[in-house]
Amino acid sequence: MVTYESTVICSPELPAEKIDELVEKIRKIVEDTKGQILIIQQLGKKRLAYPIKKYREGSYVYIELSGTGESISALDNFFKVNDTIIRSLTVKAGKKKPVKPAVIVTEEQKQQVPTDAATAPQEVTTDGTDKSPVA
Repeated sequence: MVTYESTVICSPELPAEKIDELVEKIRKIVEDTKGQILIIQQLGKKRLAYPIKKYREGSYVYIELSGTGESISALDNFFKVNDTIIRSLTVKAGKKKPVKPAVIVTEEQKQQVPTDAATAPQEVTTDGTDKSPVA
């Protein structure tokens, strides 16, 4: 089974109980199509970047699930038919790459860097002669 992430924006006029019912319907659809819900987060009301169906804000629900294409098509059909959902997006979740820790160089380490004639920058005058030290 493949892992998917889905974000749903519901009408801001929807009470919390109705959002809970909507989440349970989503859970039932996924489980009926042999999928599995991994994470469901209700993120609350947020202001939208632009109006969607004349709404300036919406209630966000984030869902992470694993399932087949059948699960996703059933979910998308439910999202399209349901009037309380103003926008939804489902994407295939890629493998999460480990993040390398940032290398922090302290002032001490910067001062300990040796500078010798071989690595020192060469100075060139405007007439083209080299002023770098001779080793």
